[in-house]
Amino acid sequence: MIEVYKAKGELEAQIIKGMLDSYNIPSVLRSNAASSVHSFVFDGMGEVRVMVPESFAEEATNIINAEYQSDSLKQQEEE
Repeated sequence: MIEVYKAKGELEAQIIKGMLDSYNIPSVLRSNAASSVHSFVFDGMGEVRVMVPESFAEEATNIINAEYQSDSLKQQEEE
């Protein structure tokens, strides 16, 4: 498994995972933090790594860059 994205929290990681699932790309989420009701990141704690099999890494990265990160940029520009 290889990391293709580092999410700021569980919610963002689940969004990325769902997007990859829609393209039939298997993924798992890895985090060093314990689950919590409060979603926050402090000094990297709370980050969630999105991992995919190495054979899917390039495709997954392209999808994330094209769909998720471009949407994030559009939202920032609108604000």
